[in-house]
Parts: sequence; structure tokens; C-alpha cells
Amino acid sequence: MSRSVGMQLSFALYGAANRMARMHKPFLEPLGLTFPQYLVILELLNGSPLSVGTLGTSLDMDTGTITPLVKRLETAGFVTRTRDPNDERRVLVNLTPRAENIREEILGVTKKIKSACKLDEAGLILLRETLQDLCRPRND
Repeated sequence: MSRSVGMQLSFALYGAANRMARMHKPFLEPLGLTFPQYLVILELLNGSPLSVGTLGTSLDMDTGTITPLVKRLETAGFVTRTRDPNDERRVLVNLTPRAENIREEILGVTKKIKSACKLDEAGLILLRETLQDLCRPRND
């Protein structure tokens, strides 16, 4: 069994994750978004408002990561944060008109990335499912 870093699963995943984030950069910079901010906006485009906690869970980000991200998005004018009137402890995040105005451009990034990956639809689905399986905790 090879112990070379190049043969390690963790190294391959690390490299792929970094490459994926770098592939997004030229499409996101003109929109004024970083890759993590893009993920938050993408999740909100599926339905908002969402609580900070729900966003963090959906994106597998802890509070210490998601809260500053949301604050930066608010400062940039992409989201609003308001207290949930039914539970003052919860903060709800909603898209602003500025974010809604770039909806098509944000959703278009996905098509551009799919094209750049050079995988057919079946290959992309298989890869995504494999990675999702890897992220799920085992119950044994």
C-alpha cells in the first residue's frame, strides 16, 4: 500500500475541493461574491427566509462560520437579517432585491461549472452521490 500523499483519498478530495472553488472564482467575482457566499445565496434562492441555523445545517457550516458570512452578505446588500417574530432567538435571512436581480447569473454559474468539469450528466450525478455518501456518518 502506497503512503504517498498523492495516493491518499484525503489529498484527492482536498485538491478537488480547492479546484472546484477556484473554478467558480471568475464567474463569481463579477457578481461580488466569494464561493462560500455563493453557496449561501444559492441555498436562499431555493426558498427564503431561512434561519441562520437552518442555513448552517444545510451548508454543513457551524455558527462561527455562517454568521460572519451572512453579516458580510448583509453589508454587501445581498441579504437582510431580522429577528423571527415568533422566536426572538432566531435570526431570519432573506434575499434583497439586489440578490434577486442576479438570480439568473447565479443559477447560470452551475451550468458553466458543469461544462468545465467535462463529465456527462450521469457522471456528475454519480460523483455527487458518492461524495454525499462519504459525508454521511456511518451508523454501525
